[in-house]
Amino acid sequence: MASASARHILVDSEEQCLALKQEIENGRDFADVAKEHSKCPSGRQGGELGTFGPGQMVPEFDKVVFNGELNQVHGPVQTQFGYHLLEVTSRS
Repeated sequence: MASASARHILVDSEEQCLALKQEIENGRDFADVAKEHSKCPSGRQGGELGTFGPGQMVPEFDKVVFNGELNQVHGPVQTQFGYHLLEVTSRS
């Protein structure tokens, strides 16, 4: 069974999501941005979601986490919760 580890940042708007993605691409640490801006409780841990398998997260996450490139910031990804930046840290 496939599994992956990822971290994410959850915000209310696509505009904020894009602005934070730009900050990270310009060298800001993903974990620091998550701690400062993420609305998800995981933000306190730098956005860490731990290890999970297909179907354990919302479908929009699965699509990115199990197909996107590793160690690259993906997003904005819109879900029922808001807008996310996702970084896949490992996959097997």
